[in-house]
Amino acid sequence: MGRNVTLLVLLAAVLALPFCLRTKTEHAVASAQDTLVIISPHNEAIRHEFEAGFKKWYLARTGRVPGFDWRLIGGTSEINRYLEGEYAAAFQNHWTQELGRNWSGAVAAGFADAKLAKDAPAEVREAREAFLASSVGCGIDLFFGGGPYDFIVQARAGRLVKAGIEAAHPEWFIEEILPVKHAGDDFRDSQGRWFGAVLSSFGVVYNRDSLTRLGLPVPAQWTDLEDPRYFGQVALADPTKSGSMNKAFENVLQQRIHRVVEARLATARFASEDARKAAEKDAVAEGWLEGLRLLQLISANARYFTDSAQKVPIDVASGNCAAGMCIDFYGRQQVEALVRRAGSERMGFVAPLGGTVYSVDPIGLLRGAPNAAMARSFMEFVLSPEGQRLWNQKVGTEGGPERFALRRLPVRKDAYNEPGLAAKRSDPEEMPYAIAEPLVYRPEWTAGLFGELRFIMRVMCLDAHPEMTNAWREIIAAGQPPEAMAMFTDLSAVSYAESMGRIKEALRAKDRVEELRLANELGEKFRAQYRRAAELAQSGR
Repeated sequence: MGRNVTLLVLLAAVLALPFCLRTKTEHAVASAQDTLVIISPHNEAIRHEFEAGFKKWYLARTGRVPGFDWRLIGGTSEINRYLEGEYAAAFQNHWTQELGRNWSGAVAAGFADAKLAKDAPAEVREAREAFLASSVGCGIDLFFGGGPYDFIVQARAGRLVKAGIEAAHPEWFIEEILPVKHAGDDFRDSQGRWFGAVLSSFGVVYNRDSLTRLGLPVPAQWTDLEDPRYFGQVALADPTKSGSMNKAFENVLQQRIHRVVEARLATARFASEDARKAAEKDAVAEGWLEGLRLLQLISANARYFTDSAQKVPIDVASGNCAAGMCIDFYGRQQVEALVRRAGSERMGFVAPLGGTVYSVDPIGLLRGAPNAAMARSFMEFVLSPEGQRLWNQKVGTEGGPERFALRRLPVRKDAYNEPGLAAKRSDPEEMPYAIAEPLVYRPEWTAGLFGELRFIMRVMCLDAHPEMTNAWREIIAAGQPPEAMAMFTDLSAVSYAESMGRIKEALRAKDRVEELRLANELGEKFRAQYRRAAELAQSGR
């Protein structure tokens, strides 16, 4: 009898355990009157502060208690793939079950294609029209955080829809408050399907103790990270998993292209406008290769490519790496965390002067949102003066965050001239709209190759990283002999022409086998190239 009682008690404990371990979020969702479902790459600090701020704001306006259901599946690349798959399954069900149509490979590939050919089959065009007219959804209300490229992709596919925020607050959407563009970069969608919620820039996070040990100065430019003394000491995130890291890499390319174009065209005289355009085209191609070579050498110094961009500043703080490339607020938040927890100033962050653009992390309403009205309210809060204050005010200041200093820069221009606000800000010296000579983003140079850049970095650096680092080690030991360096940095296979042609065609092919085939081919080419470079270095050539 005693044994049976013990077993019953243990069984009851096992059954009760899941309820005892329920998170605060689950309790909050259960007690909420309205629940918002958000998919996001944002970290815990941002989620906590905007959840807390919105709850007060929403309750005061509606008298209802809001709840949050955050869907956290990884970085923006994973989010894009997830949304693509969920909407494909949902539309297939709508197309076959509700509309009674036959599903085919052409329909699957075409219903989310914003660039359907004029001669596309009638069935595919009808599928596209049916999707755009539908309320097909994936059970999620909002996409919050990431880069503009990812939101442009979702908007063009039709998975993001107009939210109506502009109609509700036309006074916000003027050049003096929320511009459409800044320094060449898109800050919001012209059709109102997404809006920049906060500014982002990119830079180098570094550990002063590690730099002293290695005999290195504090980095100031991207080029500093190609120094051989950084071998095995640079932290990078995988650009195929992290949209922010790929954007940082694009910044490197933009800066190098700008320098080549300016050097070529500054004093030159051309017989015609066509001649000037031809010269610029050649300069862009040369700058693309220079930028890729810089990224290649930085990657050769990398200890790893992590799946999580947030790991980069953490490893630099611990001394596992001396420096790393990251988005600005990851670096600043880690610097602040060290000062707050340990009083240590061993860590710093620098945004390369003229080497990074200010882009935005957007927010957008998803098609078929289960709670679209509440989602619009959250978007309104994020873009309001109250929501914008959370990004950069100090903890405990009036209207500021509760627990975490987010160390991010508001997207609203008027947030930088509010009376008395400077004393409340974590970074009052940061005035992104007042920079005299910012890096001006030229989308015609690299925006159309954003996906191709991810692919190139994968085959050139990630897939061949063991061979790359071994070759670079041998080249450094041999004093960087010219033949070995020439072999190592031969990027003819990923030139601007190849990227715009063969590589782009493979990535856009309907059959993904084309992309895999090219990835295998180029991956093996770079591995063989690095092995040969190591041999040349060993022979002193």
